[in-house]
Amino acid sequence: MKHNVVAPSVGESITEVSILKWAKENGQQVKNGDLLLEIESDKATVEIVAEFNGALTILKPAGERIPVGEVIGVIDDAVQGTAGATPAAKAPAAPVAAKPAPAPVSAPAAGMGPAARKALAESGLSSDQIQGTGPQGRITKGDVLSAGTAPAPATAPTARPAAPAPVAAAPMALRPGDRRVPMTNLRARIAERLVQAQHTAAILTTFNEADMSAVMKLRSQHKDAFKAKHSVALGFMSFFTRACVEALKVIPEVNASIDGRDVIYHDYIDMGIAVGSERGLVVPVVREAQTMGFVEIEKKIAELALKARDGKLSIADMSGGTFTISNGGVYGSLLSTPILNPPQSAILGMHKIQERPIAVDGKIEIRPMMYLALSYDHRLIDGKGAVTFLITVKDFIEHPEKLNLQY
Repeated sequence: MKHNVVAPSVGESITEVSILKWAKENGQQVKNGDLLLEIESDKATVEIVAEFNGALTILKPAGERIPVGEVIGVIDDAVQGTAGATPAAKAPAAPVAAKPAPAPVSAPAAGMGPAARKALAESGLSSDQIQGTGPQGRITKGDVLSAGTAPAPATAPTARPAAPAPVAAAPMALRPGDRRVPMTNLRARIAERLVQAQHTAAILTTFNEADMSAVMKLRSQHKDAFKAKHSVALGFMSFFTRACVEALKVIPEVNASIDGRDVIYHDYIDMGIAVGSERGLVVPVVREAQTMGFVEIEKKIAELALKARDGKLSIADMSGGTFTISNGGVYGSLLSTPILNPPQSAILGMHKIQERPIAVDGKIEIRPMMYLALSYDHRLIDGKGAVTFLITVKDFIEHPEKLNLQY
């Protein structure tokens, strides 16, 4: 019997996903519970495992965008697959359900998936005009959409959601040495949300600086004992998380969101921690941060950072969030203006710790200083509230004993 492998639903608002990579080859024998492939949505990566034993037929190649619910492979439990298998490019693939025979295509287009062939037919282009980025140079739907210049047919709209709008009105002409690669769903979603934030919020940034001497001294005194007892490092991020929690209690509108003509105040603090990964910027959430001490915060941040590195963050890990901290200092950034993470109303930017001469009690001293930047939605947060929030964070960082380090 043949069993369809379908693109799963990974969220209410997600209608299309991409195949990130297949873990098995075409024709390979798989067992119930084996990892088949990884699916990428605009929010997270999801693993799909086999639910049956049998030979795998791959219908959709890696890199192709597909609608949720579409058949992407078949497991035939009546066939014994190979142990190591033929390349996926040789795999054919007729779907389980009978379909009308496709129109003849040119040799370069013969290896394309159904979605790519359909997009090619609608684009008015030939396969010779498109450079494939899929396995063995195979043309994907994304390649066609990137290269296509013909307008969409003026017939009834298709049920498939439209591709993300290009940055320019027309595709750029390529020169020798250029190559066109479609954005991943995650990168396209990041771009969409950043532009959305700029277009829908009145973003303003206020700055201050914090003397890191006291927090560095306290951390140096306790970091070895902290790690020995809890098997996790004591980092600066937990100090800033705790400082922001206290500051958000003082200025609650910084932890609020705008919903139409209403303001949604949150009696909890779900702290987003921006993390750079190989796939792009992700913002996992430390939930109920107002209930956590240093140990719980450090363990949770370490757990989320590991999942981000391995591409294992789930949609639940990144959903929600009422305020975000972004640490560009780990990359050497001295100053920046972070962009809001909608529907949040504010984000704190941390930066590189750098020794600078400052005046202390009328004398010039060299101190380790960090610039802090708070970007906020001026529709909800006034300058007084934003400045008060930032000064409160600064005060807790410069007097970390107030944060009650207990472990």
